[in-house]
Amino acid sequence: MNIFLKELKSHRKSLIIWSIGVFLMVVSGMGKYEAYSSQGQSINDLVANLPQSLKAVLGFSDVDLSTLNGYYSILFIYLLLMATIHSAMLGAMIIAKEERDKTSEFLFVKPVSRNMIITAKLMAAFINIVVFNLVTFLSLIVILGKYNTHGEAVNENITLTMIGMFMAQILFMVIGTALASIKKKPKTAASQASGILILTYILSVAIDLNENIENLTYLTPFKYFDATNIIFGNGLETIYIVLSAVLITGLIIITYTFFQKRDLNA
Repeated sequence: MNIFLKELKSHRKSLIIWSIGVFLMVVSGMGKYEAYSSQGQSINDLVANLPQSLKAVLGFSDVDLSTLNGYYSILFIYLLLMATIHSAMLGAMIIAKEERDKTSEFLFVKPVSRNMIITAKLMAAFINIVVFNLVTFLSLIVILGKYNTHGEAVNENITLTMIGMFMAQILFMVIGTALASIKKKPKTAASQASGILILTYILSVAIDLNENIENLTYLTPFKYFDATNIIFGNGLETIYIVLSAVLITGLIIITYTFFQKRDLNA
């Protein structure tokens, strides 16, 4: 329990900064919505004339940007990127920081097992992710509600996308913890976890550009919880929820297994 509380305390400042950042992203993003919605069809015509490659990179899909749900489906991409970057870095650093800060010797002479240590760290990371997700969720509910002058059914869509975001956050968190547990130099795990995140995002863009590689959808979590599909398509699809759960479970097992075996550098 002391390790759990210590981890919460050590990541408190970072969590506050990230939470403020995501709140400001929602505020600034929705500030642009008023301009888009006031232009109505003209903004949709403008986007329609953009090259397909540019639309894919920017996250624009064939939705009505003058509606709240349409605009939110685009904004969500950037919120998901921010959330998963935070999660990947958190997962990697919560494991690697003892060696980075030269405190591993102090920690591991305590009468606690490595399993207890890793469990406390994972729990602390999980709480950080829950708080970040809740801050994002509440920010969206309040701020989008302010702009919902036409009575669109947006709260349900926010809830569904936030569930998807939460699963993606946990997935990238355990990618980070698994890498930090496997690597002999765990300090590089955060950059490698971020690299995996960027590659999977680029793959999701490539899939949008080329329908012939749609089978690669299973390789990128950004397609598991695509806001356009959740809001205007099939909602949260069972196959992606199950696949995420399997990946998360497998990566947690890898984290425990390799953390037990790895020599620690004081």
